[in-house]
Amino acid sequence: MKPIWIVDDDRSIRWVLEKALARENLPTRSFGTAREALEALNDDVPQVLVTDIRLPGASGIDLLQAVKRRFPALPVIATTGFPHAV
Repeated sequence: MKPIWIVDDDRSIRWVLEKALARENLPTRSFGTAREALEALNDDVPQVLVTDIRLPGASGIDLLQAVKRRFPALPVIATTGFPHAV
């Protein structure tokens, strides 16, 4: 089973998501920046991408746009802790 990728600059958010998914026996791979996730896409593709919208450097929106160009069928979930982020 391919992992679920989690992209969030907040280590505690990544940890919570990793633990919740692990309880369901779902493998994860985590990244702190959009750039890290984009580089990893050169070698692997997740079953689902979960990303924060607000990331340092390239935003989650930038990441989603790049992912959809390369892998239009990849399911994505966008999250944010900020109201009116988009």
